[in-house]
Amino acid sequence: MLSVSGAGEGCTGKRILLLTPRGFCAGVVRAIDVVRIALDVYGAPIYVRKEIVHNRHVVDELRGAGAVFVEELSEVPLGARVIFSAHGVSPAVRREAVDRALKVIDATCPLVTKVHLEAMRFARKGFTIVLIGHKDHDEVIGTLGEAPEFSVLVETEEDVARLDAPDPSRICYLTQTTLSLDETRGIIAALKERFPFIQGPPAQDICYATENRQLAVKAIAPRCQALLVVGSQNSSNSRRLVEVCENMGVPAYLFDDASEVQPVWLEGVTTVAVTAGASAPENLVSDLIESLRIRHGFTTVEPVEVKEEDVRFSLPGELAPHASRLTAISV
Repeated sequence: MLSVSGAGEGCTGKRILLLTPRGFCAGVVRAIDVVRIALDVYGAPIYVRKEIVHNRHVVDELRGAGAVFVEELSEVPLGARVIFSAHGVSPAVRREAVDRALKVIDATCPLVTKVHLEAMRFARKGFTIVLIGHKDHDEVIGTLGEAPEFSVLVETEEDVARLDAPDPSRICYLTQTTLSLDETRGIIAALKERFPFIQGPPAQDICYATENRQLAVKAIAPRCQALLVVGSQNSSNSRRLVEVCENMGVPAYLFDDASEVQPVWLEGVTTVAVTAGASAPENLVSDLIESLRIRHGFTTVEPVEVKEEDVRFSLPGELAPHASRLTAISV
Protein backbone atom coordinates (compact mmCIF):
# COMPACT_ATOMS: atom_id res chain seq x y z
CA MET A 1 0.00 0.00 0.00
CA LEU A 2 1.38 3.40 -0.97
CA SER A 3 1.86 5.99 1.73
CA VAL A 4 0.48 9.34 0.60
CA SER A 5 2.32 12.13 2.39
CA GLY A 6 0.23 14.94 1.00
CA ALA A 7 -2.18 15.94 -1.71
CA GLY A 8 -3.59 18.97 -3.45
CA GLU A 9 -2.35 22.01 -5.30
CA GLY A 10 -1.43 23.79 -2.08
CA CYS A 11 1.44 21.41 -1.27
CA THR A 12 4.97 22.74 -1.53
CA GLY A 13 8.23 21.05 -2.51
CA LYS A 14 8.84 18.39 -5.11
CA ARG A 15 5.78 16.25 -5.72
CA ILE A 16 4.64 13.08 -7.42
CA LEU A 17 1.37 12.92 -9.33
CA LEU A 18 0.33 9.29 -8.96
CA LEU A 19 -2.04 8.26 -11.75
CA THR A 20 -5.07 6.03 -11.44
CA PRO A 21 -5.83 3.84 -13.27
CA ARG A 22 -2.41 2.24 -13.59
CA GLY A 23 -0.87 -1.22 -13.44
CA PHE A 24 -2.56 -4.58 -13.77
CA CYS A 25 -5.62 -4.88 -16.00
CA ALA A 26 -8.22 -7.63 -15.64
CA GLY A 27 -6.65 -9.77 -18.37
CA VAL A 28 -3.23 -9.67 -16.70
CA VAL A 29 -4.69 -10.46 -13.27
CA ARG A 30 -6.51 -13.43 -14.77
CA ALA A 31 -3.41 -14.75 -16.58
CA ILE A 32 -1.21 -14.54 -13.50
CA ASP A 33 -3.91 -16.15 -11.36
CA VAL A 34 -4.14 -18.98 -13.89
CA VAL A 35 -0.46 -19.81 -13.45
CA ARG A 36 -0.56 -19.52 -9.67
CA ILE A 37 -3.65 -21.69 -9.29
CA ALA A 38 -2.36 -24.27 -11.77
CA LEU A 39 0.89 -24.57 -9.80
CA ASP A 40 -1.08 -24.95 -6.58
CA VAL A 41 -3.51 -27.52 -7.99
CA TYR A 42 -1.25 -29.58 -10.22
CA GLY A 43 2.20 -28.85 -8.82
CA ALA A 44 5.37 -27.91 -10.65
CA PRO A 45 6.44 -27.94 -13.34
CA ILE A 46 3.75 -26.09 -15.26
CA TYR A 47 4.88 -25.05 -18.73
CA VAL A 48 3.97 -21.64 -20.13
CA ARG A 49 4.29 -20.82 -23.81
CA LYS A 50 5.93 -17.37 -24.14
CA GLU A 51 5.86 -14.84 -21.30
CA ILE A 52 2.49 -15.10 -19.54
CA VAL A 53 2.45 -11.29 -19.57
CA HIS A 54 5.13 -8.89 -20.78
CA ASN A 55 6.82 -8.06 -17.50
CA ARG A 56 10.20 -9.37 -16.40
CA HIS A 57 9.47 -9.26 -12.67
CA VAL A 58 6.20 -11.17 -13.01
CA VAL A 59 7.85 -13.83 -15.15
CA ASP A 60 10.77 -14.19 -12.74
CA GLU A 61 8.43 -14.56 -9.77
CA LEU A 62 6.36 -17.27 -11.46
CA ARG A 63 9.51 -19.03 -12.65
CA GLY A 64 10.66 -19.14 -9.05
CA ALA A 65 7.34 -20.75 -8.09
CA GLY A 66 7.82 -23.57 -10.61
CA ALA A 67 6.58 -22.27 -13.96
CA VAL A 68 8.75 -23.21 -16.94
CA PHE A 69 8.63 -20.64 -19.73
CA VAL A 70 9.24 -21.90 -23.26
CA GLU A 71 9.23 -20.26 -26.66
CA GLU A 72 7.62 -23.15 -28.55
CA LEU A 73 5.53 -26.20 -27.73
CA SER A 74 8.31 -28.48 -29.04
CA GLU A 75 10.11 -27.70 -25.75
CA VAL A 76 7.21 -29.10 -23.70
CA PRO A 77 7.32 -32.85 -22.88
CA LEU A 78 4.63 -34.96 -24.54
CA GLY A 79 1.46 -35.06 -22.47
CA ALA A 80 2.55 -32.28 -20.09
CA ARG A 81 0.38 -29.40 -18.91
CA VAL A 82 0.91 -26.06 -20.71
CA ILE A 83 -0.58 -22.60 -20.35
CA PHE A 84 -1.11 -20.25 -23.30
CA SER A 85 -0.18 -16.65 -22.47
CA ALA A 86 -2.54 -13.69 -22.24
CA HIS A 87 -1.59 -12.62 -25.79
CA GLY A 88 -3.30 -15.58 -27.48
CA VAL A 89 -2.11 -18.15 -30.02
CA SER A 90 -2.89 -19.14 -33.58
CA PRO A 91 -4.90 -22.23 -34.58
CA ALA A 92 -1.61 -23.83 -35.71
CA VAL A 93 -0.33 -23.70 -32.13
CA ARG A 94 -3.56 -25.22 -30.84
CA ARG A 95 -3.25 -28.06 -33.37
CA GLU A 96 0.32 -28.70 -32.30
CA ALA A 97 -0.82 -28.93 -28.69
CA VAL A 98 -3.35 -31.60 -29.69
CA ASP A 99 -0.71 -33.50 -31.67
CA ARG A 100 1.58 -33.52 -28.63
CA ALA A 101 -1.28 -34.59 -26.31
CA LEU A 102 -0.69 -31.55 -24.12
CA LYS A 103 -3.07 -30.59 -21.33
CA VAL A 104 -3.84 -26.99 -22.27
CA ILE A 105 -5.00 -24.20 -19.99
CA ASP A 106 -5.84 -21.11 -22.02
CA ALA A 107 -5.00 -17.80 -20.31
CA THR A 108 -5.72 -15.69 -23.41
CA CYS A 109 -7.24 -12.35 -22.42
CA PRO A 110 -10.96 -12.38 -23.29
CA LEU A 111 -10.51 -9.08 -25.14
CA VAL A 112 -7.88 -10.67 -27.36
CA THR A 113 -10.20 -13.63 -27.93
CA LYS A 114 -12.82 -11.10 -29.07
CA VAL A 115 -10.48 -9.93 -31.85
CA HIS A 116 -9.79 -13.53 -32.90
CA LEU A 117 -13.52 -14.22 -33.15
CA GLU A 118 -14.00 -11.09 -35.26
CA ALA A 119 -11.23 -12.22 -37.62
CA MET A 120 -12.87 -15.62 -37.99
CA ARG A 121 -16.27 -14.04 -38.68
CA PHE A 122 -14.94 -11.75 -41.40
CA ALA A 123 -12.87 -14.55 -42.92
CA ARG A 124 -15.96 -16.74 -43.26
CA LYS A 125 -17.51 -13.93 -45.31
CA GLY A 126 -14.47 -13.72 -47.57
CA PHE A 127 -13.36 -10.26 -46.41
CA THR A 128 -9.84 -8.93 -46.66
CA ILE A 129 -8.86 -8.40 -43.01
CA VAL A 130 -6.59 -5.44 -42.31
CA LEU A 131 -5.00 -5.94 -38.90
CA ILE A 132 -3.57 -2.74 -37.43
CA GLY A 133 -0.73 -3.68 -35.13
CA HIS A 134 2.98 -4.14 -34.54
CA LYS A 135 4.87 -6.82 -36.44
CA ASP A 136 6.26 -9.69 -34.34
CA HIS A 137 4.11 -8.88 -31.29
CA ASP A 138 2.75 -12.12 -29.82
CA GLU A 139 -0.84 -10.91 -30.00
CA VAL A 140 -0.56 -9.92 -33.65
CA ILE A 141 1.04 -13.24 -34.61
CA GLY A 142 -1.83 -15.11 -32.99
CA THR A 143 -4.54 -12.99 -34.62
CA LEU A 144 -2.99 -13.18 -38.09
CA GLY A 145 -2.88 -16.95 -37.69
CA GLU A 146 -6.67 -17.18 -37.53
CA ALA A 147 -7.04 -16.41 -41.25
CA PRO A 148 -3.58 -15.88 -42.79
CA GLU A 149 -4.87 -16.17 -46.36
CA PHE A 150 -7.30 -13.27 -45.79
CA SER A 151 -5.18 -11.07 -43.51
CA VAL A 152 -2.70 -8.25 -44.06
CA LEU A 153 -0.80 -6.30 -41.41
CA VAL A 154 -0.74 -2.50 -41.39
CA GLU A 155 1.54 -0.58 -39.02
CA THR A 156 1.43 2.99 -40.36
CA GLU A 157 -0.61 5.33 -42.51
CA GLU A 158 2.05 4.91 -45.19
CA ASP A 159 1.26 1.17 -45.27
CA VAL A 160 -2.35 2.05 -46.10
CA ALA A 161 -1.27 3.83 -49.27
CA ARG A 162 0.40 0.62 -50.48
CA LEU A 163 -2.51 -1.62 -49.54
CA ASP A 164 -4.37 -3.58 -52.18
CA ALA A 165 -7.69 -5.38 -51.72
CA PRO A 166 -9.10 -7.85 -54.25
CA ASP A 167 -12.63 -6.55 -53.58
CA PRO A 168 -12.70 -3.03 -52.06
CA SER A 169 -16.33 -3.58 -51.04
CA ARG A 170 -15.38 -6.57 -48.87
CA ILE A 171 -12.68 -5.28 -46.57
CA CYS A 172 -12.54 -4.78 -42.80
CA TYR A 173 -10.10 -3.65 -40.15
CA LEU A 174 -9.26 -4.96 -36.69
CA THR A 175 -6.65 -3.72 -34.23
CA GLN A 176 -4.17 -5.01 -31.72
CA THR A 177 -5.64 -4.34 -28.28
CA THR A 178 -2.68 -2.38 -26.88
CA LEU A 179 -2.15 0.36 -29.46
CA SER A 180 -2.05 4.14 -29.18
CA LEU A 181 -5.52 5.60 -29.60
CA ASP A 182 -4.22 8.59 -31.56
CA GLU A 183 -1.99 6.57 -33.88
CA THR A 184 -4.75 4.06 -34.58
CA ARG A 185 -7.28 6.82 -35.22
CA GLY A 186 -5.09 8.19 -38.01
CA ILE A 187 -4.63 4.79 -39.63
CA ILE A 188 -8.37 4.07 -39.50
CA ALA A 189 -9.10 7.47 -41.06
CA ALA A 190 -6.65 6.69 -43.87
CA LEU A 191 -8.29 3.30 -44.42
CA LYS A 192 -11.76 4.85 -44.61
CA GLU A 193 -10.56 7.41 -47.11
CA ARG A 194 -8.93 4.76 -49.29
CA PHE A 195 -11.72 2.18 -48.88
CA PRO A 196 -15.07 3.94 -48.29
CA PHE A 197 -16.91 0.65 -47.74
CA ILE A 198 -14.50 -0.72 -45.12
CA GLN A 199 -16.08 -2.24 -42.03
CA GLY A 200 -14.76 -2.25 -38.50
CA PRO A 201 -15.50 -4.24 -35.34
CA PRO A 202 -18.83 -3.60 -33.57
CA ALA A 203 -16.84 -2.00 -30.73
CA GLN A 204 -13.23 -0.82 -30.77
CA ASP A 205 -10.60 -3.49 -30.24
CA ILE A 206 -8.24 -1.36 -28.15
CA CYS A 207 -8.89 -2.59 -24.64
CA TYR A 208 -10.42 -0.53 -21.84
CA ALA A 209 -7.21 -0.60 -19.77
CA THR A 210 -5.01 0.61 -22.61
CA GLU A 211 -7.45 3.44 -23.33
CA ASN A 212 -7.86 4.46 -19.70
CA ARG A 213 -4.13 4.59 -18.99
CA GLN A 214 -3.54 6.70 -22.09
CA LEU A 215 -6.36 9.07 -21.13
CA ALA A 216 -4.83 9.44 -17.67
CA VAL A 217 -1.46 10.35 -19.19
CA LYS A 218 -3.10 12.93 -21.46
CA ALA A 219 -4.90 14.46 -18.50
CA ILE A 220 -1.77 14.78 -16.38
CA ALA A 221 0.83 15.76 -18.99
CA PRO A 222 0.09 19.52 -18.76
CA ARG A 223 0.69 19.39 -15.00
CA CYS A 224 4.07 17.62 -14.91
CA GLN A 225 7.60 18.05 -16.22
CA ALA A 226 8.30 14.33 -16.70
CA LEU A 227 6.46 11.02 -16.69
CA LEU A 228 7.86 7.80 -15.25
CA VAL A 229 6.29 4.60 -16.59
CA VAL A 230 6.89 1.33 -14.77
CA GLY A 231 6.87 -1.47 -17.33
CA SER A 232 9.04 -3.70 -19.48
CA GLN A 233 10.42 -2.68 -22.86
CA ASN A 234 8.52 -5.48 -24.63
CA SER A 235 5.19 -4.30 -23.21
CA SER A 236 3.29 -2.66 -26.05
CA ASN A 237 0.80 -0.80 -23.86
CA SER A 238 3.62 0.55 -21.68
CA ARG A 239 5.53 1.88 -24.68
CA ARG A 240 2.40 3.60 -25.92
CA LEU A 241 2.13 5.51 -22.63
CA VAL A 242 5.59 6.95 -23.26
CA GLU A 243 4.64 7.89 -26.82
CA VAL A 244 1.39 9.57 -25.75
CA CYS A 245 3.21 11.74 -23.23
CA GLU A 246 6.09 12.63 -25.57
CA ASN A 247 3.59 13.60 -28.25
CA MET A 248 2.31 16.19 -25.80
CA GLY A 249 5.81 17.62 -25.40
CA VAL A 250 6.62 16.10 -22.00
CA PRO A 251 9.61 13.75 -21.53
CA ALA A 252 8.66 10.20 -20.54
CA TYR A 253 10.73 7.21 -19.51
CA LEU A 254 9.99 3.46 -19.43
CA PHE A 255 11.86 1.14 -17.09
CA ASP A 256 11.45 -2.17 -15.26
CA ASP A 257 11.97 -0.91 -11.71
CA ALA A 258 13.26 1.94 -9.57
CA SER A 259 16.87 0.82 -9.87
CA GLU A 260 16.86 1.87 -13.53
CA VAL A 261 15.77 5.48 -12.95
CA GLN A 262 18.51 7.86 -14.07
CA PRO A 263 19.08 11.03 -12.00
CA VAL A 264 19.44 13.07 -15.21
CA TRP A 265 15.76 12.35 -15.99
CA LEU A 266 14.76 14.34 -12.91
CA GLU A 267 17.15 17.27 -13.16
CA GLY A 268 15.14 20.46 -12.70
CA VAL A 269 11.92 18.47 -12.27
CA THR A 270 9.72 19.57 -9.37
CA THR A 271 6.56 17.72 -10.46
CA VAL A 272 6.83 14.19 -11.83
CA ALA A 273 3.94 11.94 -12.84
CA VAL A 274 4.04 8.19 -12.20
CA THR A 275 2.06 5.43 -13.88
CA ALA A 276 2.49 1.76 -14.75
CA GLY A 277 1.73 -0.40 -17.76
CA ALA A 278 -1.04 -2.97 -17.61
CA SER A 279 1.37 -5.83 -16.83
CA ALA A 280 3.42 -4.06 -14.12
CA PRO A 281 2.77 -5.10 -10.49
CA GLU A 282 1.89 -2.48 -7.89
CA ASN A 283 4.81 -3.30 -5.60
CA LEU A 284 7.15 -1.89 -8.26
CA VAL A 285 5.22 1.39 -8.14
CA SER A 286 5.50 1.44 -4.34
CA ASP A 287 9.25 0.87 -4.60
CA LEU A 288 9.52 3.70 -7.13
CA ILE A 289 7.63 6.14 -4.88
CA GLU A 290 9.93 5.29 -1.98
CA SER A 291 13.01 5.70 -4.16
CA LEU A 292 11.81 9.08 -5.43
CA ARG A 293 11.33 10.18 -1.82
CA ILE A 294 14.66 8.97 -0.47
CA ARG A 295 16.98 9.47 -3.43
CA HIS A 296 15.41 12.41 -5.24
CA GLY A 297 13.61 14.46 -2.59
CA PHE A 298 10.02 14.14 -3.80
CA THR A 299 8.20 14.65 -0.50
CA THR A 300 4.57 14.84 -1.61
CA VAL A 301 2.40 12.25 -3.34
CA GLU A 302 -0.78 13.53 -4.94
CA PRO A 303 -3.18 10.83 -6.18
CA VAL A 304 -4.84 11.70 -9.48
CA GLU A 305 -7.77 9.46 -10.40
CA VAL A 306 -8.91 9.99 -13.97
CA LYS A 307 -11.27 7.05 -14.29
CA GLU A 308 -12.44 4.25 -12.02
CA GLU A 309 -12.00 0.66 -13.19
CA ASP A 310 -14.00 -2.30 -11.96
CA VAL A 311 -13.49 -5.04 -14.54
CA ARG A 312 -13.08 -8.72 -13.66
CA PHE A 313 -12.70 -11.76 -15.89
CA SER A 314 -13.63 -15.28 -14.82
CA LEU A 315 -11.06 -18.06 -14.73
CA PRO A 316 -10.91 -20.81 -17.38
CA GLY A 317 -13.45 -23.54 -16.71
CA GLU A 318 -11.01 -26.14 -15.42
CA LEU A 319 -9.62 -23.74 -12.79
CA ALA A 320 -12.82 -21.95 -11.78
CA PRO A 321 -13.66 -24.52 -9.03
CA HIS A 322 -10.27 -23.75 -7.46
CA ALA A 323 -10.63 -19.96 -7.37
CA SER A 324 -10.82 -19.96 -3.57
CA ARG A 325 -7.23 -21.22 -3.42
CA LEU A 326 -6.03 -17.74 -4.44
CA THR A 327 -6.52 -16.44 -0.90
CA ALA A 328 -4.10 -19.07 0.39
CA ILE A 329 -1.44 -18.64 -2.33
CA SER A 330 1.47 -16.41 -1.42
CA VAL A 331 1.75 -13.47 -3.80
